[in-house]
Amino acid sequence: MITLKKGDIAPSFTLAAQTDQKISLANLKGKYVCLYFYPKDSTPGCTIQSCQFRDWNERLKEINVLVYGINNGTKQSHQQFASEYNFNFELLIDIDNKVALSYGVWGEKTMYGKKYLGIQRSTFLIDTEGNILKIWKKANPQRNAEDVYNFLKINKL
Repeated sequence: MITLKKGDIAPSFTLAAQTDQKISLANLKGKYVCLYFYPKDSTPGCTIQSCQFRDWNERLKEINVLVYGINNGTKQSHQQFASEYNFNFELLIDIDNKVALSYGVWGEKTMYGKKYLGIQRSTFLIDTEGNILKIWKKANPQRNAEDVYNFLKINKL
C-alpha cells in the first residue's frame, strides 16, 4: 500500500463529479484542496462527516479551501446523497478505486470480525502548489471539517 506523507506531491487525478463536472487536481493550483475519502454514501458516519463539511464549507471557502468528497459510489448514489443533504461541494466518483489506491486509502478493513476491502476514512489537505500539507488518517467524522479549518487558522495559512 502507498503511504503518503506531509510534503509529498499529491497524486494527480481527474474525476467526474455528481454534477458531471470534471475535477482535475492540476487545475486547482492556487487553492487549498481538501479531499476527504469516505466509505459509502448515506451511511451514518459518512453522512455526519459530509454534513459537517457542508456546514463548514463557507468558512473554508473564505480561506481559499475547496472541498471534495471521494468514494467509489456511482453518479446516481452521489446525486441522491448530495441532494438529500443539500451539499454545497462536489462528490467525486472513483468507481475503480484508482485515486483511493494512489492516496493509500483503499485497503483491508474489519467489521464485526469480518475482513473486507474498502476505503479507510482519511482526509488530505493539499497546499496551493499541489503538495500534501496535512493528512488525517482515521478522520473523525464529527469534527473533520472543523479540524481542517482550525489547522489552517492556527498555522496562519
